[in-house]
Amino acid sequence: MTPGEMLTFDPDPRDSSPIYMQLARKLAQLIREGHYKPDEALPSERLLAETLNVSRVTARSAIDQLVSQGLIVRRRGSGNYIAPMLEQPLSQLTSFSEELLRRGYTPSSRWLERKIDVAMTDEQLSLGLSTGEKVVRLERLRLADNVVMAYEVSVLPQTIIADPMLVGNSLYEYLDSIQRTPVRALQHIRALNAQPRLAEQLGIPDRQAVLFITRIGYLESGQAVELTHSYCRSDYYDFVAEMRRE
Repeated sequence: MTPGEMLTFDPDPRDSSPIYMQLARKLAQLIREGHYKPDEALPSERLLAETLNVSRVTARSAIDQLVSQGLIVRRRGSGNYIAPMLEQPLSQLTSFSEELLRRGYTPSSRWLERKIDVAMTDEQLSLGLSTGEKVVRLERLRLADNVVMAYEVSVLPQTIIADPMLVGNSLYEYLDSIQRTPVRALQHIRALNAQPRLAEQLGIPDRQAVLFITRIGYLESGQAVELTHSYCRSDYYDFVAEMRRE
């Protein structure tokens, strides 16, 4: 919040929910409305308790709720910080890791599965493969500063990646190393509601809206080498496009 703003909190006597839940909702509203900025430090539990005239137990419980919702990140020995927001331009082809590093975050992946599989029908069409051809399937959670930002499945022809275990934290870094990095991509974005398994993986409530992104990456030759489906938390992602009137 700006220095001139004063955080206030008045419990609603008509609300039967616990005080800490009311406080958590108040703070969550301020975060989503932009009163607190990504990576900004939240006031300490002691300061929140003193400023808002609540107990430290109440302040701590409210912060615990925000941590569980992914709105706040606890940094050991430093304090509580507003979770990162990734603003990604649509005019540039960059990887998740590249974009986060550029903005000062630490990217990482939590691998769910890396395997060789037979290409499914939609994958054959997207990647120009024949029936029965093999692909490498990479399933993972993408994290920024240890906060889950997205669930992602990438599919590549096995002729591009022979062994899925060769891919480390960054797919594009590995593709760079073998000179098979896409130089252009087609990307489609739409909203959908998270089903229970996806919601659990992303740490969000069931049916909450997420951004579903499908990307097909191409080499200079025109060969399709990457099909990636990403399910991004809508409270963390902001896609920006610059448009000009000719």
